[in-house]
Amino acid sequence: QVQLVESGGGLVQAGGSLRLSCAASGRTFNAYFMGWFRQDPGKERDFVATISGSGGNTYYADSVKGRFTISRDNAKNTVYLQMNSLKPEDTAVYYCAVKLRSGSYYSTRAYDYWGQGTQVTVSS
Repeated sequence: QVQLVESGGGLVQAGGSLRLSCAASGRTFNAYFMGWFRQDPGKERDFVATISGSGGNTYYADSVKGRFTISRDNAKNTVYLQMNSLKPEDTAVYYCAVKLRSGSYYSTRAYDYWGQGTQVTVSS
């Protein structure tokens, strides 16, 4: 049974940093893209960042480029999202996901497994 478990969310002041982790179990995903998305209540789930299986390719939403960094440790089957210079508009529930199928890196439809989400709140 595949499980993705996010951690590291919390409350932080604007300008601060958080590091999210997503630990996968039940299967190894070393060969697959893993990504982060975020969602505000009542809104669609938006792409944040994704990373290839080797870690050699990364893609970011324009809104987080230069502030967020995605990385992975395949030995631990874990993906991370380092978030710096946080802004109130970064407030959302953050989800990690694994992309097994073809399709756009930016689309939720291309991702097969999802975590339960972790809340990030940035105060002004």
